[in-house]
Amino acid sequence: MSDVTENITSIDQRRALRKRANFTALVTDVISGQSIGHLGNLSANGMLLISPHPPRSEAIYQVSLSLPGLGSSPQTIEVGIQEQWQEEAASPGQVWAGYRIVAIGDSDAALLDAWLELPGQN
Repeated sequence: MSDVTENITSIDQRRALRKRANFTALVTDVISGQSIGHLGNLSANGMLLISPHPPRSEAIYQVSLSLPGLGSSPQTIEVGIQEQWQEEAASPGQVWAGYRIVAIGDSDAALLDAWLELPGQN
């Protein structure tokens, strides 16, 4: 992929509708069962996590998170994500990290799309 194509792809991914999490959502590493952070915002292409420790550079995680508002109880989705960037947050002991969604099943993608369409902060 050329540098120009790569930059355009990166810009397109950042233009995806991002929805702020106006609820507390723990994002859990499916393999270890440990929380890797709290959801900051979410789009069809990625997410921002607020974590107590920095992720490994370009690390890939299989994670689960619950999305409220899609029924009588929150719906849990599972996605594969890859770390794209990270920086120290203003609060001591916190790191902001951006992840790209690299794998998601059809049913989880449908739930995510439905959640993104719900009224709320974008």
